[in-house]
Amino acid sequence: MLLKLDHVQLAMPVAGEPAARKFYADTLGLNEVTKPENLAKRGGCWFEKGSVKLHLGVMREFQPATKAHPAFIVADLQELRHRLQAAGYLCTDDEPLAGFNRTYVADPFGNRIELMQPLEAT
Repeated sequence: MLLKLDHVQLAMPVAGEPAARKFYADTLGLNEVTKPENLAKRGGCWFEKGSVKLHLGVMREFQPATKAHPAFIVADLQELRHRLQAAGYLCTDDEPLAGFNRTYVADPFGNRIELMQPLEAT
């Protein structure tokens, strides 16, 4: 029986760690955590903030996930969009989803990321 989601893993190309840190830590505000020693030799990096856990693993023949994607709930979508755009990342909107404002952004490797802010109940 499934209990909860522990983490999401996305792929990145070899030597992508600096770009991952710039996007996921500096721009999205996640904290990098140290990978276990036995896994660190594979490369990649892990990020967390509260219950959000995202792992990036190195894939030698990398292809970005342009359809499959994680979706993160955010506190202030407009502020985050401004921060992403100021850092050079393009945000794109899609069909409306009841109860949410949302946008998509590609990480530095082309992986699709959905950012969602629940609409306030009236």
